[in-house]
Amino acid sequence: MNAASLDSIQQPAVETFNLVRRFGTFTAVDHINLRVERGRFFGFLGPNGAGKSTTIKMLTGLLSPTSGEIRVMGRDIQHEPLEVKRRIGVVPEDLNLFERLTGAEMLTFTGRMYGLKPSEIAERTQELLALMELDDEPRKLVVEYSHGMKKKLSLACALIHRPEILFLDEPFEGIDAIASRTLKDLLSRLTSRGLTVFLTSHVLEIVERLCTDIAIISQGKLVASGSLNELRRGIEVEGQEARGAMSLEDYFIHVIGGVHQTSDDVLQWLA
Repeated sequence: MNAASLDSIQQPAVETFNLVRRFGTFTAVDHINLRVERGRFFGFLGPNGAGKSTTIKMLTGLLSPTSGEIRVMGRDIQHEPLEVKRRIGVVPEDLNLFERLTGAEMLTFTGRMYGLKPSEIAERTQELLALMELDDEPRKLVVEYSHGMKKKLSLACALIHRPEILFLDEPFEGIDAIASRTLKDLLSRLTSRGLTVFLTSHVLEIVERLCTDIAIISQGKLVASGSLNELRRGIEVEGQEARGAMSLEDYFIHVIGGVHQTSDDVLQWLA
């Protein structure tokens, strides 16, 4: 292995430098500096409208930054977009599947787009459909799939080319407990084999169970980052000491400045 290849392997999975995205006069992402090491399960959290999806769209090449630099697997996504896209898998919040195809046809199409050999596509399609429990009705069209089935098919499409990093935007939203358990178990196995996962989710219990590292964004700014264990112990945020060991939910609310109201404080007319 030459020095250039070794240096590339030692690069973080994701790294951003003063990343900014503006829409007119509105700044959705404001000078974010992220670093995600390889093989980690990274949770990217924030309230609605914080800039999470905008950030993921920039990291995956779907949206150009206003300014700043993005490196994915050691490569500048603005200068080498195709090379980066060959090495990543993406499950967007809006799944955008071709609904008049069967699951197998959707996977075959995706494999061909990534330049896989026909024999590889056939083998991986069969294995992925079985893994996702989507192989019992091979002639069913995607339009007939439930929301959970579409989520699993989208994940299968993101995995067929064996990516080095997987971006997941709200993968557990709108799916039942069985599908959720299947996805969680699969993702845990994948990260144990060296895959990097970059996850956004509003379900903090899932993030707390799965993720090794966390970053929190609020109003476009990065307000906290570190390993999950560091956050549980309480780390210094903007010069203030977080109070001891706490749950991820408590820490999240503490960092973004949310105020929790008890049932005694609201809807007095219902009492």
